[in-house]
Amino acid sequence: MPKPKKRSARAAGGRQKNLCPFSDDDSSLETMSQCSSFSDAASYQEDGAEVDEMAAQEDFEFKLKGLIELTMDKSAKTRQAALEGLKNALASKILCDFILERRLTITDSIERCLKKGKGEEQRIAAALACLLCCQLGSGNESEEVFKTLSPILKTIICDRGASIQARQACATYLGLCCFIAADDIEDLYGTMECLENIFSKQYRSEGGADGCSALHIQALQSWTLLLTICHTSEAKKKIDVHLPKLPRLLSCEDVNMRITAGETMAVLFEIAREADADFYYEDLEPLTQTLKALATDCNKYRAKVDRRKQRSVFRDVLRAVEDGDFQAEMIRFGRERMHIDCWVKRLTYDVFKELFGSGMQLHLLTNGFLRSIFELGPPLCLSAADIAAMKTSRVERHMNNSAAFKARTKARSKLRDKRADVGEFF
Repeated sequence: MPKPKKRSARAAGGRQKNLCPFSDDDSSLETMSQCSSFSDAASYQEDGAEVDEMAAQEDFEFKLKGLIELTMDKSAKTRQAALEGLKNALASKILCDFILERRLTITDSIERCLKKGKGEEQRIAAALACLLCCQLGSGNESEEVFKTLSPILKTIICDRGASIQARQACATYLGLCCFIAADDIEDLYGTMECLENIFSKQYRSEGGADGCSALHIQALQSWTLLLTICHTSEAKKKIDVHLPKLPRLLSCEDVNMRITAGETMAVLFEIAREADADFYYEDLEPLTQTLKALATDCNKYRAKVDRRKQRSVFRDVLRAVEDGDFQAEMIRFGRERMHIDCWVKRLTYDVFKELFGSGMQLHLLTNGFLRSIFELGPPLCLSAADIAAMKTSRVERHMNNSAAFKARTKARSKLRDKRADVGEFF
């Protein structure tokens, strides 16, 4: 029985055919000048590169189709691996056209995995839903995805029987999906209410320590992100309710809860002052005293890493609450620069960076929706070769890191306390 032909063989045949645009009996080849032959050779190389790129894209899309089919598999491990593959693909590439054609199929797969799966599978499916909305951008397509999946995400968040990792991920990506896709104001306020009901439980926790602290952190962060796109009047109401309560969370045992609460307060003060230049907080004095204590915390019963991280964050929070200051940052990606000049922008950037991971720079360069959020304008016309040329090689990254480590070591050695050589005095 003859063996079936492999797909790669067909792709190779296609490349050979496209690389030979002239026939054997073309007499014009015999009369070509040397100069024109060089130009034609260059054009052949360009055509070959384009064909290779197209073939690689076809192979990539073929693999993605296989992953989409595997999300319907009976095996939980197979579904989880397929979801992870799709998640990595959407985070590292722009696949708008491919996604648009298969939007309903992918949405059905995510819905099935959220309902049927457990734990890690639900976590990855929720992240994939968010990436799907990011690829589609703000429009009818992403809004339909959000309306389909948001009830399931809310159910998982409120389900005490679900794993804490799944509930935490659903709280994170529900807020981000709503930020991207929700066009109806009722959907926005309904999502905020769901998240509010979750993190408000932390107000009543004794000492702020319980098993759901991670869930409350993500719910609070997502709620704060959605507050940044609320109408001014609604934002004022929310701030009036929660700003007096948030200082309770500064005494939590979990350092991440304390930091998230502090950063949330900085965002709330920033929004309140932009809405009303004469904004005044009655309990500002005791709040600043608490923030100063956290910014200079030296308690030995807390881990050294936690103390260092806490002091760094709360120094910035204290400046924001007292003076409305913000330490600006500059993000470099490719040939462009982006300035992070306020707490709202930092929160938005951190949330999307957590979603895209190492693909954040690519999406900042080429994702029109993400660029519109940060007011970067339309994407620059860059080819795949230009984007690849911007990436530093592994050797260059290693050399840069080594140089930075050496300079940091020298700077720190000057600040370290040196023991006196007692013997030299005798």
